[in-house]
Amino acid sequence: MARRLLAAGLPVTVWNRTRRRAEELAAPAGLAPGSATVVDHPADVAQGAGGELVAFTMLADDAAVEQVALGAGGLVSALPAGAIHVSCSTIGVALSRRLAEAHARAGQGYVVATVLGRPEAAAAGKLFVLAAGAEAALVRCRPLLQALGQRTMELGDDPVAANTVKLVCNFMIAAVIESLGEGLALAERSGIPARQCLEVLTETVFGAPIYKTYGSLIAEGRFEPAGFKLPLGFKDVRLVLAAGEAVQVPLPVASLVRDHMLAALARGQQDLDWSSFVREVPRGPG
Repeated sequence: MARRLLAAGLPVTVWNRTRRRAEELAAPAGLAPGSATVVDHPADVAQGAGGELVAFTMLADDAAVEQVALGAGGLVSALPAGAIHVSCSTIGVALSRRLAEAHARAGQGYVVATVLGRPEAAAAGKLFVLAAGAEAALVRCRPLLQALGQRTMELGDDPVAANTVKLVCNFMIAAVIESLGEGLALAERSGIPARQCLEVLTETVFGAPIYKTYGSLIAEGRFEPAGFKLPLGFKDVRLVLAAGEAVQVPLPVASLVRDHMLAALARGQQDLDWSSFVREVPRGPG
């Protein structure tokens, strides 16, 4: 995503918890006409910047986002008034609400811009961006979000709406993976090659890319290299369940997926793609 901003000719300053990853952006990459400036601390991205600054965060989980944004020397304390924090991470709705309130008290803007797409889509600028926030902040961010994705879908002035819809999307993907695992297990146990069954599915009523992508991974048992690691998927399903509990919506499929993911993690699948949890789908004896 940072490379897409560089490719658009924008001045980019980067910080990463693993500095080596940030330094990869310090040299021209791909179509980027320039290179990023690497800094040593999240607060350093605001040095010398005025209210026109837009700070993006893309981090693994709630704990990382809370530390970077709300911790000592974090973005809330470091950004000047008028600057905007664009949160792209998949985080819980409760933390996102806290971030919105903290930025508002500091006179800063807060936009949630969660994204849909695996790493290859991000590299190609083909992400779908789910954005929400105050209209004035969205207007400033639109050109930046257009550089990141093929389409930006705006979901209103409450930033948390984008977090909620992203969790719904990830839950639905996990449910698709679960159903593919169960369906292909039934086909195989009945003597029908998984690949053959998958072809029927994806060439008829389930032609969406999500079925083709994950169906192929499952049918071939191709879970590495991971496009999205299992611990991150497990984190997202737990966030989905927490969101459902907060509004008293039962999510029994999400509970089943969580249990399968937990079993897969217990078997040491931390470095595999999150779709590898289908190995826990009962496949019958033999």
